Amino acid sequence: MATHLAWATHFSWRKFWAAALLLAACGVSACNTVEGAGEDLQAGGRAVEDTAKDVKN
Repeated sequence: MATHLAWATHFSWRKFWAAALLLAACGVSACNTVEGAGEDLQAGGRAVEDTAKDVKN
């Protein structure tokens, strides 16, 4: 067996696809988390804006 192909004997497509799926799932959940945080910040900004309008009037 050639030494430059030694890595091929330890390579597992099952592990590769499991890791890829895990990374994709983490990426999708991170997007949802950031989106939710943005919505919370927008709601907080609206509350501050409404309070400022109430004080002004």
